[in-house]
Amino acid sequence: MGRRGRFSRFVILGVLILLVYFFVLPLLSGGSKPKPEEVPYSRFAEAIQAKEISSTVILKESNVTWFIAEYTLVDKPAKTEINAQAMETLQKDLRQNNIAYDFAREKGSFWSGLFKVLLTFLPILLIMGFLFFVLRGAQGGNSQATNFGKSRARSLIGKRPFVTFQDVAGVDEAKEELTEVVEFLRSPQKFQLLGARIPKGVLLVGPPGCGKTLLAKAVAGEASVPFWEISGSQFVEMFVGVGASRVRDLFAQAKKNQPCIVFIDEIDAVGRHRGAGVGGGHDEREQTLNQLLVEMDGFDTSTNVIVIAATNRPDILDPALLRPGRFDRQVTVDRPDSKGRYAILLVHAKGKPFADDCDLEKLAKQTPGFSGADLANLINEAAILTARRGKPKITMAELNEAIDRIIAGPERKSRVISEKERKIIAYHEAGHALVGFALPYADPPVKITIVSRGSAGGFTRFLSEEDRSLYTKVQFEDMIATLMGGLVAEELLLKQHGHTTGPQNDLERATNLARQMVTRFGMSEALGPRTFGRRQELVFLGKEITEQRDYSDHIAEQIDNEVFRLVDMGRKTAEEVLNKHRKALERLVQELLDVETLEGEDLQRILGELIQS
Repeated sequence: MGRRGRFSRFVILGVLILLVYFFVLPLLSGGSKPKPEEVPYSRFAEAIQAKEISSTVILKESNVTWFIAEYTLVDKPAKTEINAQAMETLQKDLRQNNIAYDFAREKGSFWSGLFKVLLTFLPILLIMGFLFFVLRGAQGGNSQATNFGKSRARSLIGKRPFVTFQDVAGVDEAKEELTEVVEFLRSPQKFQLLGARIPKGVLLVGPPGCGKTLLAKAVAGEASVPFWEISGSQFVEMFVGVGASRVRDLFAQAKKNQPCIVFIDEIDAVGRHRGAGVGGGHDEREQTLNQLLVEMDGFDTSTNVIVIAATNRPDILDPALLRPGRFDRQVTVDRPDSKGRYAILLVHAKGKPFADDCDLEKLAKQTPGFSGADLANLINEAAILTARRGKPKITMAELNEAIDRIIAGPERKSRVISEKERKIIAYHEAGHALVGFALPYADPPVKITIVSRGSAGGFTRFLSEEDRSLYTKVQFEDMIATLMGGLVAEELLLKQHGHTTGPQNDLERATNLARQMVTRFGMSEALGPRTFGRRQELVFLGKEITEQRDYSDHIAEQIDNEVFRLVDMGRKTAEEVLNKHRKALERLVQELLDVETLEGEDLQRILGELIQS
């Protein structure tokens, strides 16, 4: 039984004893009998002479000089206090009036007295027992009262997790780096003969969900050495010095079991650039970081403790933490390419029943930009949909539906849409698809639907034929034209009324893309190949924090003109395509209104036939 179970039983027992003490014992000790009446000695003497006493008089010793006489007076219990000097006279009067009397002789007086003493001190004993259990619990391993400065790291000594490098896919370079670390710990002599020293630390850097923590678990599964894991936030407390104390305790435990591995997840919680906080260099977080720096590369350089840390914000880490000698290696764990996504899908597909029509390689090509966590969620969503539909095996239909759910959300079949709005949505999505299919450098559409998902009335999904890391100017221009296709199609339908509020997101994306072409990629004919503005961004999160303006108002006006020109050029390109293929647009809209969703090879065939006609 655990400490918590024993403590709860103690509390229940204490409550029961108190109930017995205050309610049951008074009833058992004669609480139901009438209380004797206090009678003065003069009245007691008169009652003896008048023979009004109808019971034996019981004489009890009260103290050295006083006795208590208990008797029945006129059918009512009574008692009288008697001076010890008057006892002889009282006994003589009782004998003369033929009234029986006796001295009280209690059997077991020792045990009854002990019982009374225990009852008297019972509340104190209960309080002392309660305090004993509280203090005993405070000395446990999870107590913050006595172990406030102890490390919160979880040790995996003798507890090999089930995750190994075979369960990690799509990050072959990172696996190779960490495999080398594990081999170094297993046989350090192989490297020491060549003069190589053991690395101090490995920093795993990459976007969320790409497998940094999974890699660390795989290291724990592969290495036959002690392994500690802790989050960076577990070092930080309200009180200054606690985090540094926990760092010291963590490394003290690690040094006792060296060689070993320490994994710190989300190290940016304690590894931020020093001096950037409100408290200067004396706040709790910076004291923790200082202690971590000393432990990793201080005066004691003979320790064989490797620190593996993970973060998706390397730009805010302190430079002293990133220098060689502390984190010797920085391993980028980026989003996988098509080959990596296929390998990840194979890992997560193990043990799940798939139908013959499932093509994971094709699925990998349909999910550009998906992280490992996204792909795991995709397989799980498909399995849930299959169970919900009562099918014995997962089919390609559930996998495609899972992609749409992750990108745009679940279908909103209950949403009431008028026939007019439904037609506008069909024109909008058909405009995107036709422009994207007709332009040579745009990504071809793979699915069009007018079924509402999330906040979108419908959507068109495009798929690149290959993974790209480099883009050209003409590709960006065709992407902007594709984005403007929905707006132009609405204008062709509504004519004098113009477009609706539907293209809002398309306009934001097109404007942002055009501005990046001008200010970041140097793709402006008027301004030339240069960048404008110094940006501070979260590298792997793709979010801009601040921008320092390093250009004049005249240049700012030219930037705005160039952005307008690029967006307007895309709009005109979309107009040319849709005006040229107006009949194809009408037929595609009618097809969408009939079946609501077009995808895959059927969509490509229909678009090809429509444009050729």
